[in-house]
Amino acid sequence: MNLGSPDSPSVPDVRRYLNEFLMDERVIDKYGYLARLLLVKGIIVPFRAPKSAHAYSTIWTDEGAPLIVISRQLQAALQEQTTYPVEIAMRYGNPSPKATFDKLAASMPNLKEVLLVPMYPHYAMSSYETAVVYAQDIHKKEGYKFRMEIVPPYYNNDAYINAMSANIAPYLEQEYDHILFSYHGIPERHLRVSDPTGNHCLSTANCCECSSPAHAFCYRHQCLDTMHLVMQQLNVPKEKYSYAFQSRLGRDPWLKPYTDFRLAEMPKEGIKKLLILCPAFVSDCLETLEEIEMRGRELFMEAGGTTYQMIPCMNTHPEWVKALAGWVN
Repeated sequence: MNLGSPDSPSVPDVRRYLNEFLMDERVIDKYGYLARLLLVKGIIVPFRAPKSAHAYSTIWTDEGAPLIVISRQLQAALQEQTTYPVEIAMRYGNPSPKATFDKLAASMPNLKEVLLVPMYPHYAMSSYETAVVYAQDIHKKEGYKFRMEIVPPYYNNDAYINAMSANIAPYLEQEYDHILFSYHGIPERHLRVSDPTGNHCLSTANCCECSSPAHAFCYRHQCLDTMHLVMQQLNVPKEKYSYAFQSRLGRDPWLKPYTDFRLAEMPKEGIKKLLILCPAFVSDCLETLEEIEMRGRELFMEAGGTTYQMIPCMNTHPEWVKALAGWVN
């Protein structure tokens, strides 16, 4: 189960998709339903839909939205590694969890269990949590007879780390000054809301390094853990890599540092040859292909950079398919 994409890059389809996405109370959680409705449908979406439609048009393929196309390719690759039927669903847009559950239930009358694999390695209320809760709600509401098991966040799972490392390794053979892990951003407020202790996340500068039950739900800690584990496996020294957060929305403070700020600053610090990757995503999408590959490149090069290489998401990398097959089988 992945995030999803509009059905087309047309303004009406993008508007429909954005309305569903931004009306999610786990994405914009600061307001009640009516205030969120006014904000999203009255202000944000009318302003963003034409811009987002243009952005989608720059990455759209003959087969459709990259995220959907890659998800289908991953589905086919995984199907070759297991005898269990593999289907895909999206949190927003199509195919919906209900459509996928209906398809499975109709084709397998004796179906006993479905394993849901969220395509989010790290826990966040606006990604992993909303996908899982939405699927659970549909499962309960429709009264399906099969059980549903869910793969927990796998940000530090050995098979995932191996796959990430294998995907990155070939790019380290070229000359580079620095590696930037650009994670999707979330509001700082989301960390505090998800903190079961109520007083750990963002309480100190090194909170992510101090052991706490909060880490099971802390997006920032899990992002940093992934980065360190992958870099250790690839023997990259600490001074050669760092992290930042992209895709912020609104005026509230989001996790820092901000990717666009860092891309403008790095060339002035002597970082001219950059490798950049987006580990919050397992499949390339608008946020990687347009925001980072296109706009990020332009920002870095205009600031004085000389080479800029975006490392693709794992997509259908054999080690990623192998990791998924291991969990399924």
